[in-house]
Amino acid sequence: MASTAIGSRSLLELLGEWRTDGPSYEALSDRIRLLVIDGRLLSGIRLPAERELAAQLKVSRTTVTAAYQRLREQGFAVSRQGSGTRTALPGRAASPSAPTQGVLDFTKAALPAPSMMADAVRRASEQVVSLLGDTGYDTVGLPVLREAIARRYTARGLPTDADEVLVTVGAQQAIALISRALVSRGDRALIEVPTYPHAYDAIGAAGARIVTTPVSVDSRDGWDVETFESVLRRTSPSVAYVMPDFQNPTGRSMTASVRRRLLDAAAAQGTVVVADETPAELDIDRPETYPPLAASANGARVITIGSASKTMWGGLRIGWVRADRQTIRRLHAVRANMDLGTPVLDQLVVAALFESYDTVLAERRLVLARGRSAIERIVPDSFPEWNVPHVHGGLAAWVNIGAPVSSQLALAVRSEGLLITAGPRFGVDGAFERFLRIPLTRDESQVERAVAALQRAWPAASRHPLPEPGMLAAVV
Repeated sequence: MASTAIGSRSLLELLGEWRTDGPSYEALSDRIRLLVIDGRLLSGIRLPAERELAAQLKVSRTTVTAAYQRLREQGFAVSRQGSGTRTALPGRAASPSAPTQGVLDFTKAALPAPSMMADAVRRASEQVVSLLGDTGYDTVGLPVLREAIARRYTARGLPTDADEVLVTVGAQQAIALISRALVSRGDRALIEVPTYPHAYDAIGAAGARIVTTPVSVDSRDGWDVETFESVLRRTSPSVAYVMPDFQNPTGRSMTASVRRRLLDAAAAQGTVVVADETPAELDIDRPETYPPLAASANGARVITIGSASKTMWGGLRIGWVRADRQTIRRLHAVRANMDLGTPVLDQLVVAALFESYDTVLAERRLVLARGRSAIERIVPDSFPEWNVPHVHGGLAAWVNIGAPVSSQLALAVRSEGLLITAGPRFGVDGAFERFLRIPLTRDESQVERAVAALQRAWPAASRHPLPEPGMLAAVV
C-alpha cells in the first residue's frame, strides 16, 4: 500500500521550484493542489507538520499555515485535531477545478463510443436473458468473450485458446492483478519512463522497488535498449512492464530489433515481460505492423494485457490477460481476494463488438488521423518553439514545450477553461516538466480552443521554469 504520510524532504522534491511573483502561501498551496489534481500526491496523504515543512522550505510557519488553510478552503485538504492535515479531492460540485459546462477536458486520451455501439448493446441485452438463471458472478470471463479474444490474438499471429485468457475489470485491474501475483515486497520491477501512471502506481503498491528505462520521442528507436539490457543485468527485476505499440504517452512503437533484444535480455535474466498492448491496434498509418510481442517470445515469458476501453469505449470496463494456462490459473486464484467478477452485460457488449471489430478500428483510425492533423497544424502555428512529434497511431502526442514549466502551465490554464495533465504525471520524481500530453481524440475546433487557452496561460506560466531533475536509469 502507498504510504499514508509524506515527509517534508519528499514533498520538497515534488514541489520543485514552487515560488512565483505572488504571495508565497498562495504559490505553495497552488503547487500542492496541482500535485493532488495530477495524482502525484494521493488523496488522504498526511502532509508534513507546519513547523517541519516551514524549516525545510526556509519560510515562516505563518506561510505554511496560510497555505494549508487555503487548501482546506478549496477542498484539497482536511484537518482533524491530533491527526494533522491530509490531502483531499473535493466533490465535483464543490471543486473549483472540476469540469463544468464549456470546460475542455484534455486529461483523458479517449474516444466516444463507435457508431455500432447501440446495436451491440441491443444484441447483448437480448443475449443476457439466457444467463439470468445463473448467479452473475464471473471471475474468469464468459466463454463467448474469451473465445472472441482468443480468435483475435490468433488472427494477429499469436495462436491462443480461450483458456489462455482471463477477463478483468479493465486493464488497470489486470496490471494490479499481475503485480499482486508476481511481485513480492522488495522485488525489483522495471518500467519505462515516461509511462502510464496507473501502471507505475499499481506496481509500486505491490511493494516493488522500481527501476526504470527511458523512452524518447527524439531517438531513432525510441527505447534505449543498451540501458534496458544493462538495468536488467544489474537488477534482475521480477517483471518488466512495457508498452511495445504506441507507447503511452510518447506514441512510439518498438522496432523488430528492439523487440528481439528486449525479449532476449528478459529471457536471460528470467524476467517476466508484461506487455501492455491496450493501444496496439490504434494504428493510423504505421509503415510496419507486428504481431503481439508474445508471438516472438523466443524463450522469454510474456504476459499480454488488452482492453476494450481504448478501442471500443471507456464506458466498457473490460480488460483481459493473455498468458499460459498455469499463469492464468495463478492469476485467477489471486483475483478471488480482489473482487467477485466482471460485469456480464459489459462482456456481452464487447463480444458483440468483436464481431465488427475491423469496422470499429476503421472508425477509430479516421478520428485519430483527423485529430493528429489538427494538432500538427495548429500547435506549431501558435507555438513555433514547441516540438510536436509525428506519431503513426495511439491516442496522444507527447509534445516538448521547450521549457520546464509543464506543471505551472497545467495549473494556469485551468482558469482559461482547459484541463490538461502536466508531464510529470507520466514520470518519476518530477521528471518531464518539458512535456505535455495532448490527445489525438479531439476535433479541430476543440484543438483550436485548447491551444488558444494555452496561449493565454503561457506568458505567466513560462516566467518561472523549474530546475529539471536528472533522468534516472535505475532507482533501487
